[in-house]
Amino acid sequence: MSYTGQDLFNLLPGYYRQKDYQIATAQNLAMGPLQSLMMLLAEQIAAVDQDLGQLYDDAFIETCAPWVIPYIGDLIGYKSVHGVAPAVASPRAEVANTIGFRRRKGTILVVEQLARDVTGWGAHAVEFFQLLSWTQYMNHLRPSCWYAPDLRSWKIRAYVDGGFDGAAHTVDVRRIAIERGRYNLPNIGVFLWSLNPYPLVNAPCVSAPAGSTGAVANQCFCMHPLGLDFPLFNYPVSQGANVTAAAAPANVPDRLLRRVLCQDIQDGTGAVYYGEGKSVALFVNGSLLSPFQIQVCVLADADGSWINLPPSESPYLAAIDPETGRVALPPTSGAPAPMVAASYCYGFFGALGGGSYPRNDQPGQDGPADSFAVQPDTSPPVITFNRSSSGTLLDAMNAALATLAGGGQAAVEINDNGIYTLQAESTTVPLALNVPPGATFELRAADGCRPTLLLADELKVGGGAGSSFYLNGFLVALVTPAGGAPAPAALLHGTADQANALENLGITHCTLESAFTGSPCILAETSGLNLEITRSIVGTLWVDLETTATLTDCIVDSGDPTGVAFVQSTDASGQKPLPGGPVTLTGCTVIGKVYSNRLSLVTDSVLLCRYSAADLAASPPDWRAPLWGCQQQDGCVRFSYLPEISIVPRTYECVVEGPSTPEPMFGSVQYGQPGYYQLEPGTDDVIRRGADDGGEMGAFHFVLAPLRETDLTVRLQEYVPVNLSFGLFYQT
Repeated sequence: MSYTGQDLFNLLPGYYRQKDYQIATAQNLAMGPLQSLMMLLAEQIAAVDQDLGQLYDDAFIETCAPWVIPYIGDLIGYKSVHGVAPAVASPRAEVANTIGFRRRKGTILVVEQLARDVTGWGAHAVEFFQLLSWTQYMNHLRPSCWYAPDLRSWKIRAYVDGGFDGAAHTVDVRRIAIERGRYNLPNIGVFLWSLNPYPLVNAPCVSAPAGSTGAVANQCFCMHPLGLDFPLFNYPVSQGANVTAAAAPANVPDRLLRRVLCQDIQDGTGAVYYGEGKSVALFVNGSLLSPFQIQVCVLADADGSWINLPPSESPYLAAIDPETGRVALPPTSGAPAPMVAASYCYGFFGALGGGSYPRNDQPGQDGPADSFAVQPDTSPPVITFNRSSSGTLLDAMNAALATLAGGGQAAVEINDNGIYTLQAESTTVPLALNVPPGATFELRAADGCRPTLLLADELKVGGGAGSSFYLNGFLVALVTPAGGAPAPAALLHGTADQANALENLGITHCTLESAFTGSPCILAETSGLNLEITRSIVGTLWVDLETTATLTDCIVDSGDPTGVAFVQSTDASGQKPLPGGPVTLTGCTVIGKVYSNRLSLVTDSVLLCRYSAADLAASPPDWRAPLWGCQQQDGCVRFSYLPEISIVPRTYECVVEGPSTPEPMFGSVQYGQPGYYQLEPGTDDVIRRGADDGGEMGAFHFVLAPLRETDLTVRLQEYVPVNLSFGLFYQT
């Protein structure tokens, strides 16, 4: 029981209280000296009481003070980890769960749960001795382990040498700890699926690109909005907070195989992969097709041509190829062009380049916050736009800009995964956006959506003094000019008009894909402009000398290391370069040559910049170096991979390309593929763990994959059974 100062004062004899009151009255005080003393004593008693209560609370991990957590962890032998994945980000929860995990110590299921929780990826643990082929003892038979696999079963062939391999293997005596050996008595394999599935709901399918071999109009469709081939991914079924049963293929985010989907849709209403809210669903003219109306088949030949198109007498309404993202319908003569849409998942290594992931509330693990966010109660409100809205997207943008005559903020938000074409009102009026002075305008996608924005021409962006424009969450591409018309100058063009005083141009969580070789993706000619690009995939950047560029967690892909990634301008052949403005690269992967007036800061980045044949033939050379910063006395380049020939400011802990230097190995260099510029796990650690915090260099530094791997290794050393060894194997 705690006492206040008044309670203590009331316990004193009445004679002393009366005297104290008389002193207070005589000296015109709020309280007498004795009552004041009781107040001070009560404060100290309360402090002691609080400390005693906290001492009791500190005995329990649920209620202890934060500074006590490491001490309790030390008492039970808890080893701290980096805590990258959300499930282990809280040290309090980690220490609390340690006791529960130790009750299950030595079981394969706790190993699997640790792998899932510590990395945040799909995981499956396998005891390799269960897959060894040996002459079995009659008192210890394994009926499911056949020495020779059943080759008539497609599952054996589909999953062989993977996490769900069911075939028997001969003994492998190489060490599993260095991922060379697998099948041996003391070995446990932990298989990881590091690519994340990002679902797109009711996204329109587009007609096969013009000129595709074997494609038929109104019959052949691609799920990718740009007509690219890509594999669909499984949206994993949750195993719950605690793993009580080993993971199955449906529980991990893996590529969706044709055989798997074909077997699944034959189950009809019991399908695991097909249907709304699942891995894939197909809609024709707004109606969801039932599993029995779909045929799974190979729609792509080795050369990319379309094959196996369904005939007009086909009993199925659609054919689907989950390994290429293609859809084919039976031919229908005289019928209008069908509207085909699909819900599906695509795979990618992190929340980058626009996607169906939350973007507004991402401090840390999942990404940065929006460039700015208009609150729901602001005036004017956010204008919501989708496929059912009246008017065009340009009309909605103009309506939002009209409310900014006196400054303020406004936004147009698209809340679906549709494809929108942005074109000028007439051929004589350019496609332009002008933000009023002091105003901020944002064109953004709602959380969980990735709409596609097709530009009929370059989008010219301008504004008054102190104005800002932000683009957030889009896949942006140019419509191919018809009739051999010249290509636009760029996708986004910050004009050099004297009246253009735009202060900020922000690109966040976007993919800006330019289909025209040699054309810049962003042309920033506005003097004094701040160009900020975050978590985006962009092409070539032409940046004025008076423009400051800041890129964070981005891929800048010119198409080839010998291309041009960053300059002010070049001639048609990529020669005669002029230096671009000051640039800061933080956690970026840059493909192509860079020429900047000042490399303000380059950190945790990979720069693949090489001379082309034209560069080597030029005399005198136009490019003094593939990576060229004019002001070498200013700026810093640190913890990055650099080309062999570089003109840069002072460097620190960098890896320079050379004959004896390891090179970065990427899963894919083709846009649209799941492993697009993701470092392979086999990349040398001087690159894969070469960032300033021990993470990997390049655009996916923010994922901190090596630190997740280290955390898992620390955890497994405690929970793997005695005298057994483990190895980590990446499936994606």
